Order: sequence, then structure tokens, then C-alpha cells
Amino acid sequence: MTPLDFPPELRAFLGASFWHFAIVFLRVGAMTSVLPAFGEQYVPMRVKLAIAVAFTFIVAPTLARFAEPETPLHFAHLVVSETIIGLGLGIAVRLFVMGLQIAGTIAAQSTSLSQVLGNIGAEALPAIGGVLLVSGLALAVMMGLHVRVAEFLIYSYQIFPAGAYPDPAGFSEWGIHRIAKAFYMGFTLSAPFLITAVIYNLTLGVINRAMPQLMVVFIGAPVITFGGLFILMVASPMILDVWIREMMTFFSNPGGGLP
Repeated sequence: MTPLDFPPELRAFLGASFWHFAIVFLRVGAMTSVLPAFGEQYVPMRVKLAIAVAFTFIVAPTLARFAEPETPLHFAHLVVSETIIGLGLGIAVRLFVMGLQIAGTIAAQSTSLSQVLGNIGAEALPAIGGVLLVSGLALAVMMGLHVRVAEFLIYSYQIFPAGAYPDPAGFSEWGIHRIAKAFYMGFTLSAPFLITAVIYNLTLGVINRAMPQLMVVFIGAPVITFGGLFILMVASPMILDVWIREMMTFFSNPGGGLP
């Protein structure tokens, strides 16, 4: 039996379902390409495609069925609008990873630790940044990142209906707010290393002032390196706990902090 032999009702049902899933896939695929863990550079493209299809089959049945595009121009409009929305949502989640990378970079610069495991991300990361990145991604997946992402995608259709371009002013304000939060979080997470670095430099300055003939660099370098590793061991659970709580709070209230 060929597809032409199917009853007209069944063909209409399959056709409507196809376009419904295709329209959902536009947003889901764009968001998945930049998601933490699922959209990393070292994840093969076929795996990313399979993940996007899996999310599509989870999200699509929960939404009211979308009508088939009337013209190629209408479909092109859907492609552009859904891709913009999907990328915006994905980048908003991705900014949490960037905040963790910023924290690792600040901590490494403060404690003279850099370039160990530096190629673990898309760009070279300091040692502490690489450790925090891998730990954070593993923790996010263990805490149900895939479930939160599916809920976030379903909820996104209430904020951004399919086929409607987001309001540029509100969308840009929301994006700026998320970027500011990422930098704020990066500085906050690296606070233990910054405080230690300030105390270390003040101490070295006092010692050098009191004993100019002493080579304080040879004494201070091992101390700050050991101190950075010790703080990483002690503070990393708290840093990751604060980070994952911020991410889960975002999924619960994506527009938090905006009027």
C-alpha cells in the first residue's frame, strides 16, 4: 500500500502532525545547539541532532497543533522567528556556563594557576575554569537539566507564540539582564580566590618592605599556588551549589529581576 492509498483523514492527520513537529523542531534545534552539556563543541553533530529530535517529540505533544504553512514565504517567516527565539533561549541558559568560566578565569588569574586542562572547552581555559566547567556540567545533568530544558521549552510558547517575532526592546533588555547576571555570578563565585589574593599580596608587600633583601617571590609563588588548590578543594562544593541553585531558579522564573 502506498501513501496515496491511505484514507484522506489519515493523510490529513499525518500532514498536520508533520508540520506541527517541524515547526517545534525549529525552536528546539536552535536552542539545543547552544545548550550546556548537550550543545558542547566536542559533542558530535549527529548526537546533537538526535537530542533535538528527542526534545521535539517531548515538547510537541504538549502544545496545540500548529497549522501547515500556507506559502513558502510563511514557512521562511517561521524559520527566522523560531530560530531567533530558540537561540535567545539557549544563549540565556548558556550564560550560566559562561559565568562559571568567568569565575574560573578570575580565580586562576588571582592564584597564578592557568592552562592545565586548558583545552577542555571551546576556548582555552585556565586550570580552575576547566575543573569547574566539567564539574558544573556533570552536576547540571545529574540534577535533571534535560527535564528543566523540556519544561522551559514548553513554557516558552506562552511567552513567545510560534511565528511571532519577540519584541526587540523587551528581548534586548532581558538579554542584557542575563549577561549582567552572568558577570555578577562569575565575580561572586570567585570571591574566595580574590580575597585570598588580596591578603597574599598585602602580606608580601609588608614582608618585602620589612626585609628588602629577601626574595619574596620564591617564597610567595608556592604559597599562593598551594592556597589556590586548597581553596578549590574546600570551596568548589559551595561554588557549584550556588551555581546550580541560580540555574534552577532561572528555569523556575526565566524573567526574574525584570519589571
